[in-house]
Amino acid sequence: MLSVYAGFDDDGLRRCPACRRLDYPFERAVAYGSYDAGLRELIHLLKYSGVRPAANVLGRMLADAIKGLQDDLTQDAVLVVPVPLFKNKHRQRGFNQAELVARAALRSMEDEERFQLATDILIRTRPTESQIGLTSNQRRENLRGAFAVTCAREVTGREIVLVDDVYTTGTTASECARILRRAGASKVWVAAVARTLKLASKYQEFEPQETGFRSAGFKVSKLHGSKDENVAETGSEVEPLEAVKLEARSSKL
Repeated sequence: MLSVYAGFDDDGLRRCPACRRLDYPFERAVAYGSYDAGLRELIHLLKYSGVRPAANVLGRMLADAIKGLQDDLTQDAVLVVPVPLFKNKHRQRGFNQAELVARAALRSMEDEERFQLATDILIRTRPTESQIGLTSNQRRENLRGAFAVTCAREVTGREIVLVDDVYTTGTTASECARILRRAGASKVWVAAVARTLKLASKYQEFEPQETGFRSAGFKVSKLHGSKDENVAETGSEVEPLEAVKLEARSSKL
């Protein structure tokens, strides 16, 4: 239950005064769309079915989200760091979906040279339990000490865009950003393909409360709602999402 003193931030989320005073480790988070309908299925094609060509489509979406950060970034060279998998999970899956999507995103960006993909700077040092069903405190404890920076001098003073396929509660992004900042990164932003938009109870309040968004707010740059759930925007073109998924599947054959 929220405090009677809870108010709405600029990002549209309602938080108690204590939550609004928290100094979160990343500047802002952006996402291409909401994690539902066709976009969720496209992510699942890559993540769980191993349809790697889907990463190309998702990469164009991530690139579009990263463009929303262009005005915030001040350095000529920006590090792009995918959220890492633990080595056992990486071996089992055969790839890190965040890395595949990040590579595809950078290939599709006009100023590709400005963004430098760094896949070995941030590592996951131990396996973690699924975050599903955990309380906010349990989520933080589950991830505490699970990430490490391998070479601090490579991130010292650098601006970093942390990327992932899906942004849910923000706990993972916050822990990764905290580790990067501790290693010397000047600023960290977060970019994801999709953002879960969970509404709590009949009051239509966004959940969870510890989202990790500062006053700049969380921006969904291309929201696939009920009207547009079957449409994927790629660059200046708008393609039927079913056609996009069919293209990804066909490329695997």
